[in-house]
Amino acid sequence: MSADKATATEALTTPLKTPYFMIHEDKLLRNLEICKQLKDLSDVKLVLALKCFSTWGTFDTISKYLDGTTSSGPYEVQLGHETFPGETHAYSVGYSEDDVIAVRDIADKIIFNSVSQLERMQSLLPASSSVGLRINPEVSYAGQDLADPARAYSRLGVKKAGLTAETVAKLDGLMFHMNCENKDFVAYNTILNTISQQFSAHLDQVSWVSLGGGLFFTYPGYPVAELALALKVFAEKHQVQLYLEPGEAVITDTTDLVVSVLDIVENDKKTAIVDSATEAHRLDTLIYNEPASFAEATADGEHPYIIGSCSCLAGDIFGEANFPQPLQVGDRLTIKDSAGYTMVKLNWFNGLKMPSIYFQRATIDGVDGKHVEGKRVEGKIETLNQFDYQDFKATLGKA
Repeated sequence: MSADKATATEALTTPLKTPYFMIHEDKLLRNLEICKQLKDLSDVKLVLALKCFSTWGTFDTISKYLDGTTSSGPYEVQLGHETFPGETHAYSVGYSEDDVIAVRDIADKIIFNSVSQLERMQSLLPASSSVGLRINPEVSYAGQDLADPARAYSRLGVKKAGLTAETVAKLDGLMFHMNCENKDFVAYNTILNTISQQFSAHLDQVSWVSLGGGLFFTYPGYPVAELALALKVFAEKHQVQLYLEPGEAVITDTTDLVVSVLDIVENDKKTAIVDSATEAHRLDTLIYNEPASFAEATADGEHPYIIGSCSCLAGDIFGEANFPQPLQVGDRLTIKDSAGYTMVKLNWFNGLKMPSIYFQRATIDGVDGKHVEGKRVEGKIETLNQFDYQDFKATLGKA
């Protein structure tokens, strides 16, 4: 995303061309206020997981609430360092020497995935580096095996049996990442207590601990105060600074993917073909077989449709839904909750048009920038990025 693309404000004289992502600041702020509540009650620090959401044109909003970023690869480290105030955490499942050299001077914390990586790479680091190691606690909460960090034969982190006092003496911190979309506080608290008991001696030797991401504490009705107390008790018991690495908790339900119907075809069922594709624009829908939700659909709608992509992959569909009226070519559909693991996974499969990315600023009270009681003004729409053929071509070779 170029700087000029990230600052332009859209003049809406005509409807935006689909497909596009629309990030809503109002909804983002709702999640961020819950983040603030958790921080205030627990003294935990929150670092944004860039692997989930890296759309840096929104960081001026997010950075007012969070303490920095955490990364899963060297380019994410650089992006976090350049665009997000606060701490920059660097983690990778596998570092090369070049990776370590690239991030060592811009990362506040460097976390290794294995003892062997730690031993090979630590000599490349400045003496002042704050070094951590990922632990596999062998307990987890994940809806699918594909996303379970403690699954059988997991390559992610060091088990207790492989962790020695000698290794821990080289460390400043430990990182445990063992959750995926965990909305269950009781289950999380059980895992937290297990970690505290099983790794107590090691926890007492370090100054900071990251408990990773995948904890859905912004889910409606989540007991934030109870979570805060549990985190505070853990931190005080082991005398550590705690970190969480929220991704989807920050951006869930903030963003729509807006598409247009290109055609209606029928083969026992009606399919509305839209100008987008799960494989190119919403990959997790395909990977995890989790159908998308549509704002225009209703539970009692009398007109069922498969919403199919315009890619050539036979099984590339967004899902099935019922609509109150028959769909027509040219209709627009709003695919809800489309921020997490979407924009970071965009690709050029089939040479499809890449969705533009827009940011609708929060609704404010006032007229022409002046506060007027009772007057609600819809926030301006900023263009964060737009893509064209030259972007597609540039990914595949140089002229």
